[in-house]
Amino acid sequence: MKTLEIFISGYAKLPSGTTAEELYKVVAVGVIVDKYSGKIIDTDCSLVTSVAKEHVKKLLVGKDLNDFHDIEKAILDTYYGSAKKALISSVKKCHEKYKQIVDNKVVDDYI
Repeated sequence: MKTLEIFISGYAKLPSGTTAEELYKVVAVGVIVDKYSGKIIDTDCSLVTSVAKEHVKKLLVGKDLNDFHDIEKAILDTYYGSAKKALISSVKKCHEKYKQIVDNKVVDDYI
């Protein structure tokens, strides 16, 4: 089976008053995904604590970037940090970029 690992990132504004917002202003999520299957191979994010980063990694690795609703549900069901909405938005942007890539459309780095 053909594979090609690609890197995609998504960003979203963090809620004001959080530690992460004070440090970064946005949450960044980066994923390495198999272009042909949509499977997330690895990920990292700019959340502040290592436990939050590790939790997000466990949520995303192995998931199918084509199935955003499954990913969103996993975040909604298990992540109760202040950055929840920003995290979902960042992953959604990764999903949207991925769809553009597989549809052979120009990727807009500002979506």
